[in-house]
Amino acid sequence: MPGDLEKIHAVINNLKPSEKKIADFILKNPQEISELSISELAQKCRTSEASVVRFCRTLGYKGYQDLKIKISSDVVFKTRKIQGVVNIDDDAKTIIAKISKNNMQAIESTMDIINLREVERAAEAILRAAKVDFYGVGASAFVAQDAMHKFMRINKACTAYLDSHMQLASAANLTKDDVAVGISYSGQTADTVDALRLAKNAGATTICITRFGNSPITEVSDIKLFVIANEAVFRSGAMASRIAQLNVIDILFSIIACRKYDDIVKYLEKTSEAVSIRKY
Repeated sequence: MPGDLEKIHAVINNLKPSEKKIADFILKNPQEISELSISELAQKCRTSEASVVRFCRTLGYKGYQDLKIKISSDVVFKTRKIQGVVNIDDDAKTIIAKISKNNMQAIESTMDIINLREVERAAEAILRAAKVDFYGVGASAFVAQDAMHKFMRINKACTAYLDSHMQLASAANLTKDDVAVGISYSGQTADTVDALRLAKNAGATTICITRFGNSPITEVSDIKLFVIANEAVFRSGAMASRIAQLNVIDILFSIIACRKYDDIVKYLEKTSEAVSIRKY
């Protein structure tokens, strides 16, 4: 399935040294994997067959054969769907195609690794919460604001906190009846992680929307919603990862709206009517 190379890339820094050698080789030579036996891969990575088996288990594969099939499929998918990252001499038509395909792949890859049970748990927690805090800084702040806007429309008490001091102040006052959602693609944003940790200590249910793999934010989250995106186009700011995070927010909102439609339809109608007067 598409997204397996991104999954390996996302967790590479959290792997044991022997497993990291294997991940590094696969990422640099994905086309070779289909032709290598487990012993040949171990030899090329200067590690053992047992390390390859552990690597497969760590990434959630059934075994080495499963890994080979998934990586080979990913290589074929990328050859067909992705034409590379943006180059400085690309024309507008090429850039449109590349950026759009990169964003689409982020959503497709996220669909492949997102955990249905965790999504259902997150939707149920938000649905039942007395109050929901959304925490995010930088590009993730816009995702937090989008979430607040959506859930506000259905009369869910929620706030997006983008300032670190306000995040901490609100988190400290949460209770077991509340939910805190931390949004950080890297999973290492100190402001967001610290606020989520404080919310957890206060008794609130904590949810993170972050990149696949273990990170500081997953350690303080009761519910983990993973996304995968290729951010190799420009390092100056999130692009595809932001799209993937927004898609997760849309999914949560839609699940909740469907489950409680009879209750919230009146709120949707009222808010639509309230803002309609601001149109020409």
